[in-house]
Amino acid sequence: MTVHAQPDYRIRASSPPPSGYPSGPSPDTFSSEPFPPDYGARRRAFLDHILRNPAPENTKGAWYELARLAAGRKPHEGVLEASLDFIDARKDCADFVLHGILRLLLQFTPYGGGAGMRIAQPLSTPLVTRMRKTVLDFKYFPDEPGIDSLCTWTENHYILFTSAAYLAGQMFPNEVFSNSGQTGKQKVELNRGRILRWLDLRFRTGFSEWLSHVYYDEDLAALLALHDFAADDEIRNKAEMVLDLLLLDMALNSFRGVFGSTHGRAYENTKKWASNEGTSDTGKLLFGTGVFSGFDNMSAVAFALSNYLMPPAIEAIANYSGTLENRQRMGIRLAEMERWGIRPDSFEDGMYYLTLEAYLHPRTIANTLRMFDLCNWWENSFLSDFKPYRGLLKALGSVGGLPLLARWLERDVCRNTREEVDICTYKTPDYMLSTAQDYRKGYGGDQQGIWQATLGADAVCFTTHPAKIEGVTPNYWAGSGLLPRAAQYKNVAIVVYNIERIPALYVPIRHFYTHTWLPRDKFDEVVERGGWVFARKGNGYLALRSQNPYLWREKAGQDAARPKGKNLSARDALTYPRPEDEGREILSDGARNIWVCQLGREADDGPFSAFMNKIATAEIVFQGMSVRFDSPGNGLISFGWQGPLTVDGVEIAIKNYRRYDNPFAQADFGSDEIHVAAGERKLSLNWKTLERLV
Repeated sequence: MTVHAQPDYRIRASSPPPSGYPSGPSPDTFSSEPFPPDYGARRRAFLDHILRNPAPENTKGAWYELARLAAGRKPHEGVLEASLDFIDARKDCADFVLHGILRLLLQFTPYGGGAGMRIAQPLSTPLVTRMRKTVLDFKYFPDEPGIDSLCTWTENHYILFTSAAYLAGQMFPNEVFSNSGQTGKQKVELNRGRILRWLDLRFRTGFSEWLSHVYYDEDLAALLALHDFAADDEIRNKAEMVLDLLLLDMALNSFRGVFGSTHGRAYENTKKWASNEGTSDTGKLLFGTGVFSGFDNMSAVAFALSNYLMPPAIEAIANYSGTLENRQRMGIRLAEMERWGIRPDSFEDGMYYLTLEAYLHPRTIANTLRMFDLCNWWENSFLSDFKPYRGLLKALGSVGGLPLLARWLERDVCRNTREEVDICTYKTPDYMLSTAQDYRKGYGGDQQGIWQATLGADAVCFTTHPAKIEGVTPNYWAGSGLLPRAAQYKNVAIVVYNIERIPALYVPIRHFYTHTWLPRDKFDEVVERGGWVFARKGNGYLALRSQNPYLWREKAGQDAARPKGKNLSARDALTYPRPEDEGREILSDGARNIWVCQLGREADDGPFSAFMNKIATAEIVFQGMSVRFDSPGNGLISFGWQGPLTVDGVEIAIKNYRRYDNPFAQADFGSDEIHVAAGERKLSLNWKTLERLV
């Protein structure tokens, strides 16, 4: 039941900037084709972009000053001071900021072994002294003393906190860390096992926050810190291998600078606008496509300052110009957690299953509530929904009733939980389609993006069932009231919604319609014909069909017209003012609905008019909660709320995929070895022997 707000907290400089500091933004240009092929040139372009722009007023601002320092310029010490204030206040996402401070100390001050002698503009002694104090005073894990509202347990936060504790302890081995009373050596010893355990599961099973264009940025920053600064060879080598695989995920599932795939965690703005993706800067630096947004990125700075070199095979895959179908599996099933060494009966294992956000799963709820007492989580604002029920939960726990409660409310209170996912991504030079296959249908969804079609920067399409009109996730566009059952076959996605009331404490189901994001102004043409909505971007085509009648949001609603009832229809939703969605949102009433999307391109389908004619005249039959679609180029596709996905009567597998299954990489789920080949460019990773061959 944790509530996630997008981490964009303001950090304002505490003093005026130095002379020559940029006074206003200097926007970058989006690149849909690789700009210069040489990484060194891209790195210089990225650093030049930072030098032309002031630091953003959010948790990533300190990273800009770190890059400015590395480029030989005078950093804005007021930004760094304000960042230290943020960390000292133990605000959520303090771990993002702390990693920038740790990299600064390790790479550019004597605390990192004398590297600070190389910088042209050394920092003032009082500021460096304060950085040291902040590092020694910080709260690195939730069982340490103090009440706060830090989120320490999700997949990205877990590795950020544990790697920060490890590196801080390594930097100050004989110092006592004031909050925990532990020495630096003790911090290293305690967090080494946590880090290796996290790395092992990521290599074997991938990320539960799958393909997140928000939180991969945080994972990358932590992994690069371990790669660059860990003294332990095993940690350093394994961090490098997981870095390789995370970048391979991005390369396989990105399209011309847009990480426009299905996502385990995404926000409204990151799904709609390519420049808002947390990985946009990183993608342009490493792959040459995207934009240096300066909005919400820290891993691009870490890469620019790191000695990590991306394997050429991964860059070749990212810029592959042919047709590619990728299937892969990520995450684990809670029913099988013991297979991966996780038992729901201790604090350490509890922190690990919480990386999947399995707070109130029937298998975990009893242990989670014991952790509440240990960590003072009753006072953590992220978990405040639990506090009013503390007495009831304690009473149920004393008689063994918690699993029954969790089972009754599971579809609502486990909406954050991210279990195993099977992913299909199909891309050509003109479009990409990506889907989480048959993922937790009928459960509530928090930040999962189930499917998306991408034809260019901001020329994207996806559907959701709105959870709330406003507020933190899940809301109107991020997450889902209830998740659909979706499946993809090559360039066709079928998305089936079955909206119903469920027992709920967190998000009661009140909206009985679904909607599509299809921004007309970001496509070259949009045409409606025969119940289909067609769109063209360049040489890429999209066709969208709703089982139920649809309507566009054309004008902003009026506050005074907001309906007073609890249950909202699509027409009710139109009375809510949403100016950004005008001409970009398609709504369709009905608790049950099926959306069908097929993509095409000029090279395969001829002119746009020919594509529209083929789709509009193709037979499509909706029958209750299923559909049969005689898809041009594919055959007769059948799918529904129940039963298999079939094409011309042959069942198509949508579950239990391999770890990687595509022309460049083949590996079984849980494998110790992964081999990647793009022509003569190869990468071989052996987890057991720690061999990495490029």
